[in-house]
Amino acid sequence: MDHKRLEKNLCDNILEAQIKLGYDGRPMSLNYTAASLRHLTGAEDIETELNAFADEVSDRLGRLTFRSIRDGCCITVPPEGTAYVHENSDPNGFLSRFIETVRSHTTVENVIGVFREFSDEVEVREMDNEEFQYLVYFKNGVPDDYRYCLTDEEEIDGSHHITYHRFIAEDYEDLGF
Repeated sequence: MDHKRLEKNLCDNILEAQIKLGYDGRPMSLNYTAASLRHLTGAEDIETELNAFADEVSDRLGRLTFRSIRDGCCITVPPEGTAYVHENSDPNGFLSRFIETVRSHTTVENVIGVFREFSDEVEVREMDNEEFQYLVYFKNGVPDDYRYCLTDEEEIDGSHHITYHRFIAEDYEDLGF
């Protein structure tokens, strides 16, 4: 089975945390639902698949460990894995620019502008639900294939604060928005 998608997702989630919190050389634990792991691996037997995945990525991410959680699994990446992500990530890539813009208390238009800096293939949908206001993603999956759900919240002083949630396409579809 091909584990590239799971490895990319795991590394992307580590990178997201490192951008937000800084890199500190420590291990990192990430929780995944069983449904997400099935989507990312295409496998039904998650335990067997995760063990095969751990063997495949050990030269890059170190020896991963797993712990069952309610309806899923906690994956712990050792310090050498978080260092690998830190050392092999583009500090000027899309995710870095996106998070930098979101944390700057800007407008949703400026956040969407970051997507457009990285691609002409950007889908923006205004949503009418209580969870978020916009769905934004790259139609061709480049530079990433996540679905970004954005909410533009106005602060008391008139400034804006954008919040977001990022999903793989299948998880977004499972949510039924």
